[in-house]
Amino acid sequence: MDHPAILKWMWGALGIYWIIAARGTKKTEVSESVWFRVLRLGILGITFVLLLSPWLRVVWLGRRFVPETAIGRGVGLALTAAGLLLCVWARRTLGEFWSDEVALKVDHQLIRRGPYAHLRHPIYSGVLLAVAGTAVAIGEWRGVVALALLGANYFVKAQREDRILASRFGESFAEYKRQAGFLLPRWGSGLQKSEVRLQK
Repeated sequence: MDHPAILKWMWGALGIYWIIAARGTKKTEVSESVWFRVLRLGILGITFVLLLSPWLRVVWLGRRFVPETAIGRGVGLALTAAGLLLCVWARRTLGEFWSDEVALKVDHQLIRRGPYAHLRHPIYSGVLLAVAGTAVAIGEWRGVVALALLGANYFVKAQREDRILASRFGESFAEYKRQAGFLLPRWGSGLQKSEVRLQK
């Protein structure tokens, strides 16, 4: 099986897991606006068309930014796998408090365990790592554009989530924010184990 097919299988497996895992989450109490949801889902769709479809291999988008080598493909596949595993770990950690939207669930809690001990948004970090890995594996500029688009999308979404969590959890979230990184980990922060819990 060639590496484009492997990448499609990997992303497809994550998509299936995401659909199955979405069942059994708590009811939403505070949600995002419809226009914002449509906009970010549109960006997500464009991202994966760029990454996984040959349709947009046009002009400079189809040019290579890294040489085509077995090592490059292997590194890209490994990074993709690592990012997807981080996503699954973070999603399992959130459990019933996960939401695809910028939202608060009923009786929402602030999660500070698992990957959330060092990252406030590990699902986004994992997806971006996996997209970066896929971009390296395909080696074309369309992958870089996909990473930039999704990175901007997640940056805005994560900031909105931080604001909602700050308004709900006040000083608890302020303390957590000092101890856990935004999209990159913050190590050695001395984060205390807590029963308090966070959404993505």
